[in-house]
Amino acid sequence: MTLPIHPTRRRALQLCLAGPAAMASAGSPAQPAGAPLQIVGPWEIGGLAPASSGYIFTRMQITETLMEAREDGAPLPGLAERWQVSADGLAWRFWLRPAARFHDGTPVTAAAVVRCLQAARMAPALLSVAPVKSVEAEGTGVVVIRLVAPHGSLPALLAHSSTMVLAPASYDPDGAVRAIIGTGPYRVASLAPPQQVEAVAFEGYDGAKPSIERVRYLTAGRPETRALMAEGGQADLAYGLDPASLVRLRKRGKVGIDTVMLPRTVILKVNAGLPALKDLRVRQALSLSIDRTGIAKALLRDPELAATQLFPPTLGTWHNLALAPLAHDPAAAARLLSEAGWQRGADGLRDAAGQPLRLSLRTFPDRPELPLIATALQEQWRQAGIAVQVNIGNSGDIPLGHRDGSLQLGLAARNYATVPDPTGTLMQDFGAAGGDWGAMGWTSDPLVEALAELTHGASSPERAAGLRAQVTAELQSNLPVVPIAWYRQQVAVGPRLAGVSLDPLERSYRLTAMRWRA
Repeated sequence: MTLPIHPTRRRALQLCLAGPAAMASAGSPAQPAGAPLQIVGPWEIGGLAPASSGYIFTRMQITETLMEAREDGAPLPGLAERWQVSADGLAWRFWLRPAARFHDGTPVTAAAVVRCLQAARMAPALLSVAPVKSVEAEGTGVVVIRLVAPHGSLPALLAHSSTMVLAPASYDPDGAVRAIIGTGPYRVASLAPPQQVEAVAFEGYDGAKPSIERVRYLTAGRPETRALMAEGGQADLAYGLDPASLVRLRKRGKVGIDTVMLPRTVILKVNAGLPALKDLRVRQALSLSIDRTGIAKALLRDPELAATQLFPPTLGTWHNLALAPLAHDPAAAARLLSEAGWQRGADGLRDAAGQPLRLSLRTFPDRPELPLIATALQEQWRQAGIAVQVNIGNSGDIPLGHRDGSLQLGLAARNYATVPDPTGTLMQDFGAAGGDWGAMGWTSDPLVEALAELTHGASSPERAAGLRAQVTAELQSNLPVVPIAWYRQQVAVGPRLAGVSLDPLERSYRLTAMRWRA
């Protein structure tokens, strides 16, 4: 569905295309009274299918999912006001909020929810990874999901945006989504993919009414442009800011900066199937050669982002305080390389039987810090005697290289809480076959068994905690991926707004908690 471009949006897009200089020369007009809350971010609306762009509509609180989640990933009611699982773990019942209504005024029924969940069973929607036998309506207000095997992570999967619930009128006769008719506190007023959606408060919402009547999301590809829009009063919230822009915004003080640590980690994916990298000592040497604190200070402007393990403190149940932190120790790296047979040659490079230790690293510019980090790693490894060629391409080059076996090293930012419970993501990455963004040429039976037990549902909280500790220890000691840096979401907040808080799971902009300043 394509609607006419709003004049304000057209002007913003013209400035975005013209670049930062034009933004600066455009001055800094304050938004007029009555203008919508303007959000600007880097994420395009790739279509209406929940699996492709559902996250935009759940973040805007236009659509809802059966389940919600606390910041620590624990399940909370969503469209389902309560739920129950059978003793054998094979049948889950979800009771819908009886007063819930779609934006077209029709009641939310179990049959309507079942239709959406059936669609979400197809990849790439994440419910496809669960062992679902059937999804059924029990009367008008209860949804029953039957499983082939227990799956304790089901509530987390039902909180993912790809399972968002849409009205029957959202679909065309062939089953494709043609409109976004959700159940949230905001409804779509205009939609122009891939760059804009505007929403207004839904009068028929069965929960607390928003204080802010209108909100608009606009895509702007360049981080410096997003920063200038915030500084110029053209955006109330600006997401995805680069370190240089943050320094400038803090110095000028026209907008506030709100931050939250995200469950995302910059990782080095290692092809442990290569003869050189199959040796754990070489993987350890690669890690010991990395000055994480230097990278965090110089490139990310935040020393707290130096990763000491795979999971950041935000993932409290997975961040393992018992692990020895990853260290920078060039001398230890040199000893390990020598023990593995890689001696320094006349050119300073490590060499074993006439074969220099040369590697190729792939990364991509979608996250602007990645090429900078890749260059820093290249130099730090050069000092260790390891020659690494950096290739900057598309984000798809890393999974493609995993599948055809050509990848040697890949640098990426991996979100381990795509669903609130990271277990499913970890099973994708570190299962027996490895994963596009996880292990390559390496597997661990104890780790796979621990993840499988967590997926099915551990017998007690204490057992689950022990399994998580086992998983984190196995990853830290074997380094199938090498953690580099954690990730902090930093958002410019305009002076008109109060009540702003950031969701570490990136599920919601929390618009209903915001209000205009008096």
